[in-house]
Amino acid sequence: MLSNASKYAIRTVLFLAKNSSPKKKIGARHIADSLEVPQQFIAKILQKLVKANIISSAKGPGGGFYTNTKNLKGNLLDVLSVIEKNDIFSECFLGLPVCGDENPCPVHDIVSVFKEALLERFQNKSIKTIADEMERDGTLITLKNII
Repeated sequence: MLSNASKYAIRTVLFLAKNSSPKKKIGARHIADSLEVPQQFIAKILQKLVKANIISSAKGPGGGFYTNTKNLKGNLLDVLSVIEKNDIFSECFLGLPVCGDENPCPVHDIVSVFKEALLERFQNKSIKTIADEMERDGTLITLKNII
């Protein structure tokens, strides 16, 4: 359902939410290495996220990427809207060009409930809340140094 770019973007934003601040900026290479994502790919994603004010950046010595209080108020739907061209929550699960309650595909009734629940959670939880839950619950965005 999510493209690799969307997965990397979400992981990047959550990584920065957990590990950065306006006083602690992180370079693209460190982010790519930490998340085990190609650096060139992450650099393009970072540019899009900065342009959309999902994350912040500073140039020059001591520069890098970080999240601030305003960034942390955003949600994962904000992240997806920067990366995905279409609203992935309204697309047909089977890829049909027209699918909905009036013209359902064979799995529309099964999938639509889950899509609605995902959309609600992606909209209603802030990046900060998810980062705090990661800390509390011990959830992971990378398996580096674990396996």
